Amino acid sequence: MPDAEMTALLQAVFDEVCAEIPLSDTTTRERVSAKLNDLARSGPCSVEDLKRAGRDALTHAPTMWP
Repeated sequence: MPDAEMTALLQAVFDEVCAEIPLSDTTTRERVSAKLNDLARSGPCSVEDLKRAGRDALTHAPTMWP
């Protein structure tokens, strides 16, 4: 479980990355959130690492097709 400082950082990065994503697009917002949380739990990471992961989640949506 992330500490309060990490939680605040994750929220700030999430807000920045999802600034253009409508609140109604919950699928995309959840994908970004999950990617950020996964990276934060994997070990030390920088703000830039988090932003990159969030942007990657926006541009590399999962697909059913290989």
